Amino acid sequence: MRSILTTLGIIIGIVAVTTMSTAIIGLREAFLNSISSLGSDVLYVDKFPWFAMRDWSAFRNRKDLTIEQYEKLREMLSNYEAMAPTKRTFGSSVKRKDRSVTMSMIIGTTEEYQRTSQLVLEEGRFINEIEVNAARKVCIIGQDIVKELFPLENPINKEIKVNNMPMKVVGVLEKQGSGFLGSFSMDGQIILPLKTFESVLGESRNRLRIDIKIGDVDKLDDAKEEITALMRIIRKVPPGKDDDFAINQQEAFKQMYDQTVGVIAYAGIVITALSLFVGAIGIMNIMFVSVTERTKEIGIRKAIGAKTWSILFQFLIEAAMICLLGGIMGILISYPISLIINQFLPTSMPIPVVFLALFISILVGLISGFLPAWRASRLNPVDSLRYE
Repeated sequence: MRSILTTLGIIIGIVAVTTMSTAIIGLREAFLNSISSLGSDVLYVDKFPWFAMRDWSAFRNRKDLTIEQYEKLREMLSNYEAMAPTKRTFGSSVKRKDRSVTMSMIIGTTEEYQRTSQLVLEEGRFINEIEVNAARKVCIIGQDIVKELFPLENPINKEIKVNNMPMKVVGVLEKQGSGFLGSFSMDGQIILPLKTFESVLGESRNRLRIDIKIGDVDKLDDAKEEITALMRIIRKVPPGKDDDFAINQQEAFKQMYDQTVGVIAYAGIVITALSLFVGAIGIMNIMFVSVTERTKEIGIRKAIGAKTWSILFQFLIEAAMICLLGGIMGILISYPISLIINQFLPTSMPIPVVFLALFISILVGLISGFLPAWRASRLNPVDSLRYE
């Protein structure tokens, strides 16, 4: 009973380390899934950087990108697979008969957007070059739009109204789920030809972004340098002046996420270390008590030939086993806790985390048990036999 109570510190520490690890790993997996639509081989030329390290007002006065600049870049850039200008807005009115959707993301773009965004159609087709050039009133819709506006019928070749402008549905996207960590639904998209978007929602209302699929992650850096040089020429940036545009990529999200979660992880490590430290003191204390209570036993063992290392090894194994027991109990407690947390935040408990927790348990046992074990191994057999 005394040993079990002593392991509570270890149990709490292991519950802390495993729960923290499962939450961080689960969040990272969910995060990577949520930004997968950005594409690891796609660059995004924009007015603003995604994560500004200085005052946002420094970027506010930059001139918006224009469709003319997109066309010049398309002519001048040497190596790329696809390039699409895009504009987007949120929350515009979308209706069909007596049904409506308010939480939608409307995108204006060209036929190459399907390749730059890696979209997959469930049925129908994507917008084509003729429809883009002629500003046809056609659209592609996501599964949330289908669910709300077409609960009992196939949406292909049916009409919806975007800002009271009729649009014919020519394609339906596959279900994509939530966007950035569940902040919005990727299935609420409505994709229009760019000129149609501008005529329905206003040409100057939303800024232009240029999406460029390079096709090879290894060529991203070279492509980024070439795009930077070309955009400086196109936007007539004087030599020595800072760029008045930004080239964003998926990696920026990963770096920002790792920095943010890194702070949380360090705080968790400190809390876990304190718990394990308290547990280690408890283990050390009980091992000292155990050595004192078993002094006569140690004397008998040494008197009949037990080696110093044998006594040392015995008490180290006892300390390690007590901590291992605490580690196993900690994992058994943390697993159902992670299942509960998973109802609110994504979690994941891979096998390496379990083995890491057990390894930490054994390591704490060996470290905390070393001094008591060393003391036991150095006892004089004559004094030990006379000890009462």
